[in-house]
Amino acid sequence: MKKNAIILVFIFIGFCAFSQQIPRIGVVDTSRVFQTYFRDSVAVRNYENKKAEFQNEINKKTEELKQLLQQKIQYEENENFVAALRLEAEITKKTDYLSSYTQAKQIELDSIRNRLENSDSFYKSLYELIGQIAESEGYSLILSLQQAQNILWYSPSVDITDKIITQLAKKQ
Repeated sequence: MKKNAIILVFIFIGFCAFSQQIPRIGVVDTSRVFQTYFRDSVAVRNYENKKAEFQNEINKKTEELKQLLQQKIQYEENENFVAALRLEAEITKKTDYLSSYTQAKQIELDSIRNRLENSDSFYKSLYELIGQIAESEGYSLILSLQQAQNILWYSPSVDITDKIITQLAKKQ
């Protein structure tokens, strides 16, 4: 009887040892990590200052257009159609300029942001840290939420973003 029990225990241990391990998958919101990690950096502050500067300029030009439009309405009410027509041409010209200016500045801001987000030093330390956390916590695969468009749903329990942010903060 003891012999049979021992054999059963060894068989059970054998099955447990050779049973297939379920892969553990995690996700990281790299955009959120970037925003949190670089929030206080000089490069991000410069980006934010430039963004505010561009927005102030756009607001100024928009206000100028509103004033010209008000003036045009006054000319039309006073039946000064020649001045109103001249002002209409100026408004059109300034509107086109504002549209081009806004588009150019948005492209410039997008370019700066892409350079910041694709910083080699940031991603090098991020990938090293993701690897360390994945190995220490038994993850088989870590996906980026930004670059995995086929992720339709995920459980917050597999999101290791906060762990990454905490570890990056400890390194500073």
